[in-house]
Amino acid sequence: MHQDLLSVENLNISFANDKPLKIVDNVSFKIGQEDVLGLVGESGCGKTLTALSVIKLLPANAFSSGSVLFKGKNLLTLEDKKLRDIRGKKISMIFQEPMTSLNPVFTVGYQIAEVLMTHENISKKQALKETVGLLRDVRIPSPELRMKEYPHQMSGGMRQRVMIAMAIACNPSLLIADEPTTALDVTIQAQVLELLGGLKEKNRMSILLITHDLGIVAEWAHRIEVMYAGRIVEKADVKEVFTNPRHPYTIGLFESLPKQKGERLSPIPGQVPKMDELPPGCKFSTRCRYVVKECREKEPELVPVKTPHLGNSARVDSDESQRHLSRCIRAMEI
Repeated sequence: MHQDLLSVENLNISFANDKPLKIVDNVSFKIGQEDVLGLVGESGCGKTLTALSVIKLLPANAFSSGSVLFKGKNLLTLEDKKLRDIRGKKISMIFQEPMTSLNPVFTVGYQIAEVLMTHENISKKQALKETVGLLRDVRIPSPELRMKEYPHQMSGGMRQRVMIAMAIACNPSLLIADEPTTALDVTIQAQVLELLGGLKEKNRMSILLITHDLGIVAEWAHRIEVMYAGRIVEKADVKEVFTNPRHPYTIGLFESLPKQKGERLSPIPGQVPKMDELPPGCKFSTRCRYVVKECREKEPELVPVKTPHLGNSARVDSDESQRHLSRCIRAMEI
């Protein structure tokens, strides 16, 4: 029987301030063996918090509920010692900004070797030897010399490669890549993505790809989940979403992309509302050009979409992770 590598069900994340504030609301998704799931949306939608909850690295004042099953084990209820055996070894993460994720007072070689010594129970000498190989795998030239450098001595692209080397050091089953090409120029972006693609095939990893770049998702991911204000508003196979988007927010993201030189962009008006100032009803209603009275009265459910070429997608596959779902009462009109 097929078992998903990762299954997130009804994940909720709240912050315990004067009044508990829910940031992520009832998020569910699944990732199979060697799959790539793209989680997309604007900054502030809850993508990174969702990823951090998978490996229980939420801020101290945040708490989560629901289930995060990794190979059948619920990570949210796992004791710290057993979780440490999984985090960094079986599940690893490339963080959004390598300059703040790498320790500035240790060489990059030491930091990679520390991962190996922690999880693989090998000597420092052996760990440093393997570190050279890892730096070579991520195409850092002269790895024997580079491993002695500190993060500030490297370019942004090199630091990102170091983060990738740390993430793949123990050959994880699942790699969480949080905006892996942010702040890199286009040429370096392409190199980093090509590198990740090769490592995925070589190590047979699954990837949770968090990004706002739809171009990366189109090239990489098998399925896509679109997130807005802490909620999943659309989810489907990547090809299906790109050819037949069924939520106004998803359509707005596509229309914001440049299509040809000199063409005027059509950005989504306004901005993501603060989580303590969400509108009643549909949370996208304040920015949506398709809004009607009913949208402001009740928040829509995430339900199967009827598409012309598939009919009712609820009948195509009983597994929700394989269907096209949208959180919009006008999904079939737009």
